[in-house]
Amino acid sequence: MRLVDEIKFDEKGLVPAIIQDYKNNEVLMLGYMNREAVSKTLESGKVHFWSRSRDKMWVKGETSGHTQRVMDIFFDCDMDTILVKVDQKVAACHTGYRSCFYRTVKGDDLIICGEKVFEEKEVY
Repeated sequence: MRLVDEIKFDEKGLVPAIIQDYKNNEVLMLGYMNREAVSKTLESGKVHFWSRSRDKMWVKGETSGHTQRVMDIFFDCDMDTILVKVDQKVAACHTGYRSCFYRTVKGDDLIICGEKVFEEKEVY
């Protein structure tokens, strides 16, 4: 049986994929994968996702050049979440921050705590 057959996809055929920097364990982003995206990620070593908003497959970095090279892949105990450790080129977030998790809560305020590493208007 193939590994992809062991994964528990949701009712839409998707599984969440947490993307983490392999060097410092920083959580970079969360995306969703369907069967094809998981298979292509395993085969190519480049992270593929299913875009829920665009209803199509995409490869991280195909527009920006900010690619994610797979270093390791883990599955949770229920086989319904994937953790992909990557070598991230430049940034994961389309807004210009290295991580999509660049804001934190302080009291009632949302504070930017991450460093902006590129200007999105220059890339997209």
